[in-house]
Amino acid sequence: MLGRICLGCKALSAQYSCKNVQSWIAVRYFHGKSLKRFYKNVSISQTQEGFEVNLDQKKLKTPSGVVFRVPTEPLALMVATEWDAQHETINRSIMHLTSLCNTVIDNPTHRSEDAIISGILEFLDTDTICYHSDIPTELADLQKREWVPLIDWVAERYGVRIQPTTGLGVPHVPEETKNVFRQHMQSYNNWALTGYQNCVECVKSLIITSALIDRHLTVEAAVDLSRLEQRFQTERWGSVEWYHDIDVHQTRARLAAATLLVHTTSEDVRTVFNKQTVNSPV
Repeated sequence: MLGRICLGCKALSAQYSCKNVQSWIAVRYFHGKSLKRFYKNVSISQTQEGFEVNLDQKKLKTPSGVVFRVPTEPLALMVATEWDAQHETINRSIMHLTSLCNTVIDNPTHRSEDAIISGILEFLDTDTICYHSDIPTELADLQKREWVPLIDWVAERYGVRIQPTTGLGVPHVPEETKNVFRQHMQSYNNWALTGYQNCVECVKSLIITSALIDRHLTVEAAVDLSRLEQRFQTERWGSVEWYHDIDVHQTRARLAAATLLVHTTSEDVRTVFNKQTVNSPV
């Protein structure tokens, strides 16, 4: 069902309930019920503007009603695979690439590329692996063994200075370091920046994300490094069997999707348009 949400009072309704009509945007919602799979086949098609995903003969659309269109064929195929993998009901909570693409296309918060970059750079001051512990010594040693080599690698890779801190201190991040990362991220388009931002938010670390995007780390290693202190505590005291496992797998899934968004939209993966719409079943 098509509803509307007010950007001012955040009210959600099928009708306008706020006098400021201009503050409302269209969204799709389903009254909290599971949406049954309403299609049999999933395919992609190529147009001059990009690649679209088709559910039977209908074009997939974003929550705001815009045709879902992505810039590269690999990304379209991955999104189509998410839709094809749904069973009797559609579980949107695990369709991470679809969600990320919707964010880029609709841009509900109207964020510019510069705003996204500034938001990413804010994580440098609070980067997970720049805050080291004094005690216990076993944790301090573990952080030194696993975090310091990565900090050194990123510093050498980008030619920057990154100084971690211990205790309650604040890490020193020179403006020159921030400028280097800003210039690097300015080479990405809006699609890749959205993926980059989501990677950083998943692991709470620009340093880990940079190594991941550069393929120095795997997704599993990136998540493991971001949860080093938690891993130390669970190895010592044990874990809640179901909770920690689910949390790790969900984080890996979100991080993998965001990484794929960066790689499939920032590298030379475009398919040359051949003047004829091509339907590719998944």
